[in-house]
Amino acid sequence: MSEAASTHVALAKSTRKSARNSTTKHGPRPGAPADGALLPSLAPLLHEWLPRQRWFAGKGAPVTGFSLVSATEMLPVDGTGPGLIHLLVQVQQPSLSARPADDCYQLLLGVRQSLPPRLASALIGGVTQGPLAGRTVYDGLHDPRLTGLLLERFRRPGSLGPLRFERTAPVPAGLAPRVLDTEQSNSSLVYGDAYILKIFRRVFPGTNPDLELPLALTREGCGRVPAPVAWFEAATREPLTLGVLQPFLRGARDGWQLALAALAEGRDFVPEARALGRATAEVHTALATALPTPSLQGPQTTHLVARMKRRLEAAAQAVPDLVPYVPGLHTSFDAVTALGHQGRNWAAQRIHGDLHLGQTLRADDGFWSLIDFEGEPSRPLPERRRPQPPVRDVAGMLRSFDYAARSHHPWNAEWAARCRAAYCEGYAEASGADPRSEPELLRAHETDKAVYEVLYEARHRPGWLPVPMAAIHRLATAPTA
Repeated sequence: MSEAASTHVALAKSTRKSARNSTTKHGPRPGAPADGALLPSLAPLLHEWLPRQRWFAGKGAPVTGFSLVSATEMLPVDGTGPGLIHLLVQVQQPSLSARPADDCYQLLLGVRQSLPPRLASALIGGVTQGPLAGRTVYDGLHDPRLTGLLLERFRRPGSLGPLRFERTAPVPAGLAPRVLDTEQSNSSLVYGDAYILKIFRRVFPGTNPDLELPLALTREGCGRVPAPVAWFEAATREPLTLGVLQPFLRGARDGWQLALAALAEGRDFVPEARALGRATAEVHTALATALPTPSLQGPQTTHLVARMKRRLEAAAQAVPDLVPYVPGLHTSFDAVTALGHQGRNWAAQRIHGDLHLGQTLRADDGFWSLIDFEGEPSRPLPERRRPQPPVRDVAGMLRSFDYAARSHHPWNAEWAARCRAAYCEGYAEASGADPRSEPELLRAHETDKAVYEVLYEARHRPGWLPVPMAAIHRLATAPTA
């Protein structure tokens, strides 16, 4: 069974259990809307609204139906003020090659008699039937009255229906919430410039790495990652991580913005890249201490390369521009396979999984932090939680320097080369191991990342497609290390 299919089966089992537990012979579970007509009444609105959301993963396939995983009334819908309904909804679609057919999404629906103008952009629609007939529903994350309620839940941890709230430290009251408009695969709220709450839109059975890994790093005393203060999850057969509250690094700027600013001003970025390499190595070292570090031997290496090749073949089917380069790209993967057959082993561990300049923050004093440990959201959760060679994170950052350089006109190839070298030097200084000492493995992971970028840009930002295609040309024509 494929990883995508196994994830889908696990979620389907969780869904069936949640459905059994949602009502009993004594009536509905506390905090759950009692009317079974709720989801059918919302379905026409969700059918139109969901595919337009940036975080909806099923673009390109029709929505054929919905099934309810859980529904929890977090704030009563009584007509005197806004109500808040938490939904976990499975969206039914024809199967796509890279993901299970049915994804589960987290929705926080605000409910009002009428929507004030300031919330017009959050509108989902007017309900014409069912328990919410005559009311307007909207994305509740845009309503400060409702998002303030989420913070209160963290202040008083416990359960509400299937939802479970946990915290590791006291959470202050009265922090004004605001939603960030820059998120893509998830949504984030900032409370009083003190905390940031990431809401996972597409959820999977099992603990999300964006909670699991920062908790592990905190236990190791690694200060490169903001420590989770609170989180909430759904208590299905396997817990579904729904959101994580962390300190908000006020005034910090992400590495992508800093790199583009340096390019625009004609400045070098070498000191920053070297410091970022040291920060990455510190995180990897702490993760290797906190969690298991298996060795990639022959069979594991074969499976690793096979997954890379499958991703390449799938991307080539979706992006015809990639087809002429497939034979050359295969040489990157075959070089790793050959070393594995010769008995070469590589260390594997938990890693960031989607590391690039936009996943880093630099404080005014020059201190770098790494954020967003969710991994690539398009990949199944079991794959994102699998130990992997740390060079995969390094390859992601090297690709990010190239992206920054190519987004500037004229393209500054030397700038990117200096950043790539400085990053690896900083990594070696902190870890004792230079990623460039394993050229075959580094090239294979950089190739795999470029293939992912090609597919992403073709689907979401066609104007950016030439950036990863330039890397594809370089990697496909480079001599084998």
